[in-house]
Amino acid sequence: MKQKFNVTGMTCSACSSHVEKSVSALPGIKTVSVNLLQNSMAVEYDEAKLNADAIVTAVEHSGYGAAPAGATPAPEEKSPMDEAAIVRKRIVWSVAFLLPLMYLSMGEMIGLPLPGLLAGRENAVSFALTQLLLTLPILYLNRKYYQTGFKALYHRSPNMDSLIALGSAAAVIYGVFALYRMSWGLGHGDFELVHRYHMDLYFESAGTILTLITVGKYLEARSKGKTGDAIRRLLDLAPKTAVVLRGGEEFEVAVAEVIVGDTVIVRPGGRVPVDGVLIEGHAVLDESALTGESLPVEKDPGDTVMSASILKAGSVKLQAAKVGEDTTLAQIVRLVEEANSGKAPIAKLADKVSGIFVPVVITIAVVTTLIWLFLGYGFDFALSCGIAVLVISCPCALGLATPTAIMVGTGRGAENGILFRTAESLELLCGIDTIVLDKTGTVTEGKPSVTDLLPAAGISDQELLRLAASVEQLSEHPLGTALVEEAKKRVLPLAAATDFSAQEGRGVLATVEGAQILCGNRRMMEEAGLSVPADEADSLALLGKTPLYFARGGSYLGCVALADTVKPTSRAAVEALTAQGISVVMLTGDNRRTAEAIGNTLGLTRVVAEVLPQDKEREVARLQAEGRKVAMVGDGINDAPALARADVGIAIGAGTDIAIESADVVLMKSDLFDAVTAIRLSHSVLRNIRQNLFWAFFYNAIGIPLAAGLFYPWLGWKLSPMFGAAAMSLSSVCVVSNALRLRFFKAAHPAVSALPKTTSAPIVNERKKEITMKKIIHIEGMSCGHCSARVEDALNKLPGISATVDLAAKTATVTGDAADDTLVRTVTDVGYEVTGVEAAE
Repeated sequence: MKQKFNVTGMTCSACSSHVEKSVSALPGIKTVSVNLLQNSMAVEYDEAKLNADAIVTAVEHSGYGAAPAGATPAPEEKSPMDEAAIVRKRIVWSVAFLLPLMYLSMGEMIGLPLPGLLAGRENAVSFALTQLLLTLPILYLNRKYYQTGFKALYHRSPNMDSLIALGSAAAVIYGVFALYRMSWGLGHGDFELVHRYHMDLYFESAGTILTLITVGKYLEARSKGKTGDAIRRLLDLAPKTAVVLRGGEEFEVAVAEVIVGDTVIVRPGGRVPVDGVLIEGHAVLDESALTGESLPVEKDPGDTVMSASILKAGSVKLQAAKVGEDTTLAQIVRLVEEANSGKAPIAKLADKVSGIFVPVVITIAVVTTLIWLFLGYGFDFALSCGIAVLVISCPCALGLATPTAIMVGTGRGAENGILFRTAESLELLCGIDTIVLDKTGTVTEGKPSVTDLLPAAGISDQELLRLAASVEQLSEHPLGTALVEEAKKRVLPLAAATDFSAQEGRGVLATVEGAQILCGNRRMMEEAGLSVPADEADSLALLGKTPLYFARGGSYLGCVALADTVKPTSRAAVEALTAQGISVVMLTGDNRRTAEAIGNTLGLTRVVAEVLPQDKEREVARLQAEGRKVAMVGDGINDAPALARADVGIAIGAGTDIAIESADVVLMKSDLFDAVTAIRLSHSVLRNIRQNLFWAFFYNAIGIPLAAGLFYPWLGWKLSPMFGAAAMSLSSVCVVSNALRLRFFKAAHPAVSALPKTTSAPIVNERKKEITMKKIIHIEGMSCGHCSARVEDALNKLPGISATVDLAAKTATVTGDAADDTLVRTVTDVGYEVTGVEAAE
């Protein structure tokens, strides 16, 4: 069983390490992962040997508090921002007492006057007693360091608070000792003794140490609060209420009360409260918060909609399909939280060091004090060095180095529609040298579309497509559906079809406008006594396309080629992966000729075709046996074994639930280029973690010897405990601030791919001896020269296109290679209506 616990009282990585060790020692424990940043613990254990109460007890015995996630939080459990507000109040009052304390202790050194009752050796006791009275409120305000620090010492698991408590307490105890010595000196007339202790009280050191550490805690809490911004923004996306239709009446209810099957009403500007299926209305949805896709998405009845999407236009009704914890938004939040609760392999080194760090530091501080005393230096000098060692050492920097970067990185990924299921997958993706791609639905759209129109002499492209779609509108075959969709895109009026009949293995036929039209393969045409251009069929087959032939009344009309087209960004993604030194392999169960055609379009050097699901898994295993680190990208059930076998499985978000569950990374936009972004983000996060760990180790490696006075005999360098406290505070702030830089990571996603939507270059029509590349677009809505200029400018921005607009004729003449739907979309996007696209004579 896997269960999450909230842990309280942890202040540094030494704390998390002790909690982890205590729980790991229990019987039946499989894995334990403690997250210092989130004050949480993920535990996998055998329910037959252990229960949650035993785990909580083990944590409590180690000196900390724990409760199963979802239970009532402990009183001391606060969010990072709440903690920052509380700490800010402590700082204000601490500074209020520290300023007069510093004036008394340091003022005379820089020529500032002291009140008469505190000046001079004869008033040394009053001088020291006043400093003690100013220090006591600071000790009380920051008593938490003593409560948790000494408690951890009692449980033999010292932490950062233990270092602070020991250092500041030693300074105060020494100050009280000095006060008594001065009192004895004044009573016995030993003014030399009074003079020796008069300016070495160390009360100001204790007050300054506690105040500076608290300032550091405040800055750290604020920075840690920002690391969870991505999750909070996701949670804020969920609407609190929903409008449901029950019994013919509208009710506004809490989202938690919506049940599967409810009819939910969403109005313009509102957020979709649950996942569902559109049953009424046309929706224009902004899904950018979930998928990272900035462009609105249009939805028609029957389409699925995701929770937290914003309805930009239209008032719609949808049927609730997934509610509560099952919605897309809830799953995204859960995946991000799971990734943050885990630990990347790189964190293990920091954990090992943190586990022994504090005891080693305490030992170094004691040895430092004894050595300086042995060398003949004064007790105040030796104590000062020992205290400096205690307060400059920072296990926090080690503990925060990894989780802060992972939390910010996974959050940034979620904002771009990239979900990492574990912290380990985030690190492993950085080391990938081979990426295996499924074809259908991954690099291609996963459904056929029209790629070429090859009409016979005297027949236009538009007429061929219109007649073809008129026949196929009665068919349920995917190729027929693609023809009808293409005709709709071009706004072609379809004629009524009658006497529809399907001939198995050949095609379909129907009567359209009083004539029988045949639609099918080459065999159907030959059986009807018609010949088709052999070169056309061969050329299309070589490019992995499926030709459909058409005839009317015994006359050949032409050919329409269809294929599963490559996604717009797939080639750019392959090129980007190759540029990073990653070897790209495509695996597919499709036939070899089609697979090789797609591979050539993508610029791939290796394509493995006609493979079964187990063959995909075997191919991944074979690559791993060669010593390669392999990532697999897929979307279907047949990809699940390979996704599970790969070092990192990457699932396309539009794929099956089985594929997504088998994967380590989920791409919400179903865009292959997001795999490139995921790898880039992985590199950025790992680089940030290495920087943080380097700083943490470097800081302690330099700071501790400096504080111990190692350089004093040769260079005269001696670090005041006050400066040590300031340095310790800043070290944690620096590590967290460095991790926050990941918030500025940007996905370098191509806006428009240079790759045409077709799977290959256009087919040469040998009967016409030329490629049909000039088209005329009929446009409505242009009324002035500015209108025509806008249209012309938009068309000329398309790759390889040259366009001129005739305002009077309300047409645009286009020369170049672009699909009709691309031309229509381009003109529509600048605000005008396309009434038709036809080939120019």
